[in-house]
Amino acid sequence: MPAVDPGAQAQTWTIAAIAEEFGVTHRTVRHYEDLGLITPERRGTQRIYHRRDRTRLSLILRGKRLGFPLEEIRTIIDLYDAPRGRRSQLEYVLAQIDDRRTDLERRRRDLDEALTELDRFEERCREDLARLTH
Repeated sequence: MPAVDPGAQAQTWTIAAIAEEFGVTHRTVRHYEDLGLITPERRGTQRIYHRRDRTRLSLILRGKRLGFPLEEIRTIIDLYDAPRGRRSQLEYVLAQIDDRRTDLERRRRDLDEALTELDRFEERCREDLARLTH
């Protein structure tokens, strides 16, 4: 029977450690917990975060950066635990990526048009100012 290394236990994190690592507030972490997106172990009043919680938080924050709403993020993450696991998650994510890409491309066109319009307006203002100062 092999000897058990006491240091080989699964790594855990406190709310402070996890919040600091991901650059979020304790309140943000608790919010995701309240929504059921992460489920830390409770030891009295202390929250103990396991690797699964850390991975889920990483996915949540990545999804938020990409502009996915929390309910879509929940669906994507929950699909990972579904019987088909990764396959259904990837199929769903691919469909969502197409939708998200379309939305971002539309926003980029809108931003480009707004910047072009702003450039033209700035140019007219500078021309008007130049005429007034001469």
